[in-house]
Amino acid sequence: MQLKVKNLNLSSGGPLIAVLNEEDVRKLDLLASDRIKIHKENENIIVAIDLAKSKLIKQGYIGLCEEVVKIFKVKENEIVRISPEPKPLSLQFIKNKLDGIPLSKREIDEIIKDIVENKLTEVEITYFVSACYTKGLNLYEAAYLTEAIVANGGTLKLNKYPILDKHSISGIPANRTTMIVVPIIAAAGFTIPKTSTRSITSAAGTADVVEVLAPVTFSKDEIKNIVKKTNGCMVWGGAIEIASADDKLIKIERVLGIDPEGILLASILAKKAAVNATHVIIEIPTGKGTKVEDKKKAKSLKRKFYQLGKNLGMNAKILITKGSEPIGNGIGPVLEAIDVLKILQNRKDAPEKLKEKAIYMASVLLKMVGIRKSYKKAKTILESGLAYQKFKEIIKAQGGNPNIQPEQLKIGQFKHEIKAKNSGIIHSIDNNLLVKIAKIAGAPKDKGAGIFLNVHTKHKVQNNDLLFTIYSENKKKLDYLLRVYNPEKAIEIKVE
Repeated sequence: MQLKVKNLNLSSGGPLIAVLNEEDVRKLDLLASDRIKIHKENENIIVAIDLAKSKLIKQGYIGLCEEVVKIFKVKENEIVRISPEPKPLSLQFIKNKLDGIPLSKREIDEIIKDIVENKLTEVEITYFVSACYTKGLNLYEAAYLTEAIVANGGTLKLNKYPILDKHSISGIPANRTTMIVVPIIAAAGFTIPKTSTRSITSAAGTADVVEVLAPVTFSKDEIKNIVKKTNGCMVWGGAIEIASADDKLIKIERVLGIDPEGILLASILAKKAAVNATHVIIEIPTGKGTKVEDKKKAKSLKRKFYQLGKNLGMNAKILITKGSEPIGNGIGPVLEAIDVLKILQNRKDAPEKLKEKAIYMASVLLKMVGIRKSYKKAKTILESGLAYQKFKEIIKAQGGNPNIQPEQLKIGQFKHEIKAKNSGIIHSIDNNLLVKIAKIAGAPKDKGAGIFLNVHTKHKVQNNDLLFTIYSENKKKLDYLLRVYNPEKAIEIKVE
């Protein structure tokens, strides 16, 4: 069948999509999401199809998304020929996983390869993520997935040794240790190229917070130059080809609000392998409201991280930490950036628990590379101002303002204060509810939205004391939030 090209001037977000008139689809005996091969001269491309009524795509025309137009280099009204094409074999492997059948190395590699090459639609990738969530991945499958993500993505070759890295599986708000650990390690003379994700289920990911202070989107060559100048970086991994399949999986996870364990293991370690990290710490926070509430499950996850890291040639240290409440005071990009700056500037009003945790994590990394009295070393680097100077170097190298102060960062103009209804001791803080509140207020997309905590567990409060403040850049979002949720339930006060 010959058809005329119509440029839809729409992006699919990655997958190669063509839109056909439903009558033309009927003639070819095809269904939505089936594949066709588009031919022109000696070239061809395989795409998934969608259906349209005659008002959008008339009979005799084929609508192409921007990705297909760019790759295939076709022009408006150019005549092409189409023919039916079998669906990718990886779809059968995904179906097998949905049926609970373990996948082989070849099968997982085929799935990841098709994801990277945009041969699978977002719906089809969603089935794969869902299968991993409902059926789980065994340790072999997690290893195959890690290797496949690395093999089908780019790597950041820095020609350095050792290369240090860290990661937290998150699950607790205000846990912004990376932005303190990176400058401490870099100031100590070690290389730490930190590529981070944006938020998946939280109110802010590291990349979201760094972006408040500097750009985070760079090419691989630009990242190499930043690291060469400063020993470190804090960039968004999704902007480059490093572990690109992982970023496509994360995109689906974000929509579904899930983080399957097998994909979690592969995602984290693939990113470390992609930057050739030799010494890595991975934090698993535990406690009510975290991703891993049960210590037994945390220990199981620790063993899997260790074994997979060892298989990849990494010296991995897995830290199980307490995470039953927020570590810092700010929840949301701007508010978390304020916490970080205050700690680096050694201000008296800086969140002490976040500072201590960052020093500890930095000390573990330093100890792994042979630094004696590593805790004292990490603390001295931070409190002497060396870490802040290095932080400023990194921010400047990434195109930000190195001299920006916490007071200059813009918090959402609309706010709502939550005060104590009685006197007593803060008994518990609900991580999940605080994250939901911050997200409905607009975080992380609205950088100034979020929560500032005035209290933590075991703090004594009096009636009418300020517990926390909700900030939003949009009054309608704040009003909606207060209609849907009762923020007072986020903090439990034990009356004395």
